[in-house]
Amino acid sequence: MANVAVIGAQWGDEGKGKIVDWLSARANVVVRFQGGHNAGHTLVIDGVTYKLSLLPSGIVRPGTLSIIGNGVVVDPWALAEEIDKLRGQGVAITPKTLIVAENAALILPVHRELDHFRETTNSGTRIGTTKRGIGPAYEDKVGRRTVRLIDLADEALLKERIDSLLAHHNALRRGYGQKEASAAELLGQLKEIAPKVLPFAGPVWRVLSEARGRGERILFEGAQGALLDIDHGTYPFVTSSNTVAGQAAAGSGIGPSAIGYVLGIAKAYTTRVGEGPFPTELKDATGELIGQRGHEFGTVTGRKRRCGWFDATLVRQTVVTGGIKGIALTKLDVLDGFKEIRIATGYKLDGERIDYFPASPAEQARVTPVYETIEGWSGSTRGARRWADLPSEAVKYVRRIEELIESQVAILSTSPERDDTILVRNPFADY
Repeated sequence: MANVAVIGAQWGDEGKGKIVDWLSARANVVVRFQGGHNAGHTLVIDGVTYKLSLLPSGIVRPGTLSIIGNGVVVDPWALAEEIDKLRGQGVAITPKTLIVAENAALILPVHRELDHFRETTNSGTRIGTTKRGIGPAYEDKVGRRTVRLIDLADEALLKERIDSLLAHHNALRRGYGQKEASAAELLGQLKEIAPKVLPFAGPVWRVLSEARGRGERILFEGAQGALLDIDHGTYPFVTSSNTVAGQAAAGSGIGPSAIGYVLGIAKAYTTRVGEGPFPTELKDATGELIGQRGHEFGTVTGRKRRCGWFDATLVRQTVVTGGIKGIALTKLDVLDGFKEIRIATGYKLDGERIDYFPASPAEQARVTPVYETIEGWSGSTRGARRWADLPSEAVKYVRRIEELIESQVAILSTSPERDDTILVRNPFADY
């Protein structure tokens, strides 16, 4: 059976929660491989709502092993809080059901504070981050001065790590006119949280290797979306990690050959949170209506999402950079009742037609979408579980998307309910 990696094919918030939950019910192991607690999704199981931001979706599934890989930056306080919250909802979480990579980098208070300084200062570019310290934590990881989860078990080493870290951060804090961070205070905070998170630490690479040897199904769960990838996204308005499927291997300690199928999640329209280019954004009543009908507010931050028409050019690009073999198209029902629906099939740049989104920020600002108008439908798609249940115009819309993005729609979601799904191709099938 194929292992499956799930990634967002747009700017995140594509409805991965439901799809990943549907897939996690069929997986033995679920792995988060990048990002932090800046991305979240909501699961509704048997009428109970679970809001996750760091823990993998498999955590609410008895008998499923959940793993946080080394590619994730872990806020130990946020992790402990999320574990306690889910335990309060009756979810059993033990070191046998959750393993966190012992070599995962930690998000510390100084990271959150630096994120805040940068996003609130009057100088520099505001990215529109969640101010949760994700970017600064990745910077320290690459700068080889991070504190890793396993370091909490060695106080002497931990002191060295803290001294190295604060030599860098205190220079930055002085530059922002802020008080220097105390090494003793940070050490005390880490010693206090250590007993709550260290029991979950383990060699994830080895656990996954053994699971593969037993022939178990592994689901790799990405956060954000491919257009927020640090390399392939709309830089600098991106996240601080690689969000494409290639990161599933590096971020969990397993070879790329272990990932058999890449499923991209895309909405039937487009949304974006925070700053950055958005060619098909609708700053009118139509955009407001899509946002209201789609309940477009962030799970973690509650921020209102910008809304626009489906951009086939961008998704076609992420199909390539993300290694996507099939798409799960979500929220089709939000478009019910529109007389006409538009799809961006390309762009005009300085009067010339192009079929890709350029990397230059200046060119990104100058592109205008080239639209194709599709006939809408008056019937409802909500809750449909078969193609025959869909209005013929809705089927034509889905088929046109497939043609334009050059990828099959493997799963079609017609409501937030797990069973309101049309399965075209099972990602876990042996390819």
